[in-house]
Amino acid sequence: MPSVLVTGGAGFIGSHVAAAYLAAGYAVTILDDLSTGRVEQIPEGARFVEGDVRSPEARALVAEGGFTLVNHHAAQVDVRRSVADPVTDGSVNVLGLLNLLQGVQAGGVRRVILASSGGAIYGDGAALPTVESAPKLPVSPYGAAKLASEYYLATFAQLYEIEPVVLRYSNVYGPRQRSDGEGGVVAVFSRRALQDEPLTVYGDGEQTRDMVYVADVAAANIAESRCAPARVESVDRCAYNIGTGVETSVNRLATLVAEFSGRAPRIRYAPGRSGEIRRSALAYDKAAREIGWRPRASLVEGIRSTVEWLAAARTPPRRQPLLRWRA
Repeated sequence: MPSVLVTGGAGFIGSHVAAAYLAAGYAVTILDDLSTGRVEQIPEGARFVEGDVRSPEARALVAEGGFTLVNHHAAQVDVRRSVADPVTDGSVNVLGLLNLLQGVQAGGVRRVILASSGGAIYGDGAALPTVESAPKLPVSPYGAAKLASEYYLATFAQLYEIEPVVLRYSNVYGPRQRSDGEGGVVAVFSRRALQDEPLTVYGDGEQTRDMVYVADVAAANIAESRCAPARVESVDRCAYNIGTGVETSVNRLATLVAEFSGRAPRIRYAPGRSGEIRRSALAYDKAAREIGWRPRASLVEGIRSTVEWLAAARTPPRRQPLLRWRA
């Protein structure tokens, strides 16, 4: 049975990815420090280890766990926090990866899948929908850290015969997404609309995002876990955009959330925020051609599902993890 370590597997995207691995017949171990993840989101059947990806214990877990592959989703993902505190952002997103890669090297793990950000590494100005070979010019420390991580993974792959895979996500949304702190716009809008609170739009609301549903993202991870390895000719050769290729304005998202919440929330506008790009859409042709992946959920279906999940959400009892430690 193939065995996978999913870092960040108690979080929004990571928990969906871990569940998809279980359904595909993998033995799953989750590493998460629970800073933003939740124990109740860990799927039944997964082994849970609590710890920081920067810790010696995390490195030892990778080295000694006998994993077929490591799927790295643990990250500091708040763009605004990266602007305010780039040192912490780099510590988690770059040094955390390097720590795990040392474990990968020592343990002989063959494949590493890195969750990166197509919305952050290309920056503004790239032709839309953006292809993997487009110039990179991040406008936030978060984007710079993700791009640096891609290069570090490619370097380790060449040194130690690791099979690298980079998934450059567009804006992921869906059930379990946080609606506080670093939560995405759909979750934030949905929660506020359901509570009859006004929706805050930063800037004029005509900035666009490529919205991809989390179940489609999980499917991309499974597809990449099974595909033949790509030669490490460049970071772009091993990278795949995971998006829809469609731009959606923030104003449009607010309208759809209001419709499916059954409310008529007031929309208020605030000054734009630094570190955020103006327009984004990712071409997924390469993923469709090489791994047979393409997005399935429409925006209307996905937002309806997200709003309905948030409306029905109740906090389930917390399950005791099988193994727990702190670094």
